Amino acid sequence: MTDEQASAAAAGPPSAPSAPAAYKPRAERAVSPILLRILAVNIMALAILVGSLLYLGRYQDRIIATELDAMFSQARIVAGAIAENAVVIDDNDQSILSPLLARMMVRRLAETTETRTRLFSADETLLADSRYLLAEHTDKGPDSDLGLDSGGPESWGERAIAAFFDVVDLIHEHHAYPPYGEQLIQRADDYDLTSRALRGEKSTQVWSLPKGGLILAVAVPIEHYHRVLGTVMMSRSDESIDRAIYAVRINILQIFFITLGITILLSLYLARAIARPIRQLAVAAEVLRAGQTSHAGITGISNLLRGDIIPDMTARHDEIGDLSGALRALTSALARRVGDIENFAADVAHELKNPLTSLRSAVETVERVTDPSQRQKLMFIIRDDVDRMTRLITDISSASRLDAELGRADPEPIDIRVKLLQLEDHYRVSAGKDAARAKVVFQPGAEPLRVMGVKGRLIQVFQNLIDNAQSFSPPENTVTVSALRTDRAIQISIEDNGPGIPENKLEAIFDRFYSERPKAE
Repeated sequence: MTDEQASAAAAGPPSAPSAPAAYKPRAERAVSPILLRILAVNIMALAILVGSLLYLGRYQDRIIATELDAMFSQARIVAGAIAENAVVIDDNDQSILSPLLARMMVRRLAETTETRTRLFSADETLLADSRYLLAEHTDKGPDSDLGLDSGGPESWGERAIAAFFDVVDLIHEHHAYPPYGEQLIQRADDYDLTSRALRGEKSTQVWSLPKGGLILAVAVPIEHYHRVLGTVMMSRSDESIDRAIYAVRINILQIFFITLGITILLSLYLARAIARPIRQLAVAAEVLRAGQTSHAGITGISNLLRGDIIPDMTARHDEIGDLSGALRALTSALARRVGDIENFAADVAHELKNPLTSLRSAVETVERVTDPSQRQKLMFIIRDDVDRMTRLITDISSASRLDAELGRADPEPIDIRVKLLQLEDHYRVSAGKDAARAKVVFQPGAEPLRVMGVKGRLIQVFQNLIDNAQSFSPPENTVTVSALRTDRAIQISIEDNGPGIPENKLEAIFDRFYSERPKAE
């Protein structure tokens, strides 16, 4: 037992790396999880955007401001008309508002508007209210701006949309408008805006209704010769505002559903373009795994790997194409490695067969031979075959270790010229010890010759070739080693004066364990 074998035996068998947990392929899903994630992300972003658009608080404020401006204009017209046509002189020669004329004018002017008009005198008494004046001259009851009879949505779709809008309104904050209240007998001091109007100020007010909605109101003083004789208060419910906001929200919802449909279609396309090819690659990998476990022997695995199982998606020019190319390259490399294992196993079987056959024949013959000299020759043959098998097994072990090392080694930049100069020094020293061997002459040139490779193994290749050339060259001959750069490679030439290799064996010399000897040897 050699020292290396003793050390290996003392160390015990190498510990095998822990095997990863077995992957259990999932059954094909009816709906791709990637599709669900893409839909969730796209629809969530769209829903948040639409939800923010459905909150039309600023739009509502602008509409309220526009409505109040329009009501201001109407109130000024009504106040000016009353100041010109409903002012009389009382017993004290003071200008006052005539209740009869004021009611008539309020009724006439209120017929052309959708607002409720109330007229208060300077002593804060209610002189006219269009709500009751119009009811007296029509068959309808008193119209109300309290919004109690709004009708509401009739169909289930309208009710669902109204409920959805109510939820949106609950989520967003609103202005805290004061609630609207109305006394049975109204006076000007019941409302802040009419009290301010009696002091000569123009004022506005927005109230909230108990059952939802708003009331917009303006108050304008009635002035006659710079004297305030009363005030006109005009109010209107926000039904037109609600209708405008409702129409805008419906338009937003229509755009949302159209966009939602387009988003779903694009998400389906995106998921199909991502999930389906990934699924195909996973199925192909699973076919390889199943083939590896189900095919008997290495040959079946190699044949399976050589098939075009991994789909070629490199034409996509994206990450999935890169993944497909990487998997195909990995499969190709694995196929080459398995092929090398096949060839290695065949070569080992072939090389071991010859000495085993010779050994078996010698063992069978030695039992029948009685001549001591013949038995001695047979024992020599047996020892020679055993030594031959030992050398062969050592070479097999070295070749296996070499393949493993090359598979793990990382290539690095190597200057071939520098390495050849180092070998020149080595063979110069060796030439002094053995003058019978052929002389080695190096001609590496002057320019750097850089390549990517494994330094130690590359030098070993050069040494094996040079030693082989020396062994077949006649004594006192020359082995020439030269190096030069071609278009895309570095060419190394090792020339000797030996018998050479037969033309029909030039390809076979690259086979593992192959040897060729001249017939004279």
